[in-house]
Amino acid sequence: MQEITIVGGGIIGCSTAYWLTRHPSYSPDTHRITLLEASSTNSGGRTQDSIQDPATLADPATVSKKNPSHDGIAGGASGKAGGLLALAREHDGEKRWGYRRCWASQVDCIARLPPGVDGGASAHQSSADTGHTGSSKGLHKDHKKAAAALRKVGVPDDLDWVDTVDSLRAYDNIGTPDNTAQVHPELFTRSMAQLAEDAGVRIVTGAHVTAINKSEDESQIESVTYEKDGEENTHPTSYCVVAAGPWTRRLLPEIPISASRAHSVVIKSSSPVSAYALFTAIKLPVGFRTPVSKSALSGAVEAKPLKGQQVVEPEIYARPDGTAYACGPTDDCPLPLTTAEVEVDVARCEDIIAQVGGISDELGRDGEVLARQACFLPQGGPYIGQVGSTKGLVVAAGHTCWGIQNAPGTGKLVSEIIFDGKAKSARLGGCDPANVL
Repeated sequence: MQEITIVGGGIIGCSTAYWLTRHPSYSPDTHRITLLEASSTNSGGRTQDSIQDPATLADPATVSKKNPSHDGIAGGASGKAGGLLALAREHDGEKRWGYRRCWASQVDCIARLPPGVDGGASAHQSSADTGHTGSSKGLHKDHKKAAAALRKVGVPDDLDWVDTVDSLRAYDNIGTPDNTAQVHPELFTRSMAQLAEDAGVRIVTGAHVTAINKSEDESQIESVTYEKDGEENTHPTSYCVVAAGPWTRRLLPEIPISASRAHSVVIKSSSPVSAYALFTAIKLPVGFRTPVSKSALSGAVEAKPLKGQQVVEPEIYARPDGTAYACGPTDDCPLPLTTAEVEVDVARCEDIIAQVGGISDELGRDGEVLARQACFLPQGGPYIGQVGSTKGLVVAAGHTCWGIQNAPGTGKLVSEIIFDGKAKSARLGGCDPANVL
């Protein structure tokens, strides 16, 4: 019996488990795959007043309803992502993980001031003006067009949940339903875990891996050590795939993956929201709520009215369950022990709520906030491949904010590395640790 161990119950680890069981060489009679996830709860990174299982809103009757023994799977960024760019050729993805083709668009907006707030004449300046005091970059920093390149016309009629009269100033498409789709990331991750388990993978949550043990000459993986329920366990293994996201460096110090915290909210809209993922640039006028990141720089302990304009870039993903997911920029915060200990800065969530509400009544005045949440993103990769000269030690981590999109491909490549001795479906290039470390 050949033992294969996966460390991490996020989308990379669960996709790897799935693809290992789909490889032609896999047999449950000769291969035993174990997935170890450190956390045993998904409640970390959500405020107490949040819906603790927002994924069930997509379709409460589906088979993706949470498996109690999988509590902890998708407890981090994989359960709190946007879920853009996806496939669903198999397994009835529309029902199982909220697959929907969608538009991806860039919009340039001016936020409206809340009722009773007077920002003066500067609140009505054009978005082409440059008199703002700073900007707060969104998660996806490198794909946007310059504001001057955006089209001033051509806003689709069905983008009716954004104030196109007073707020929207420019619009352009990044992707269309012909080449772009979305999933609910938590449902997608859960599904990969369940499909892998159905094919023979053993999933153990609450198993905090503390060491990867090698042979004396460090030529071969021998076992992993983990703690569960206060007891230390040693699990013999021939292959160890470290897919621990931002926690990867604690097990593999040589892999330079860092961590940053990102906040997001889930809002129930007052009416169904059409299929758009919006990458925004929103100009906040004088008098608007000052983003907490800017307040913190000046030593303020709470948000105060802006004295100068500022541009922010929250991202908004409309979902088929009648909710919208919106996220803001990252901040620096110490990485906790597991996803269960992630803390939420409520003020940063309130920033996002105010900003999207400034351009949409459906998500603001008439919407209902269902979840305020935070997670840690892995930065600095991705890294996929064998680590050093130790046979059987493989890393698959560091996918930044593109983990949901790239996880299935990563899982397939890892299955080939293990069963075929090398990646066959794609060239690893700069993702291979051997080429960059």
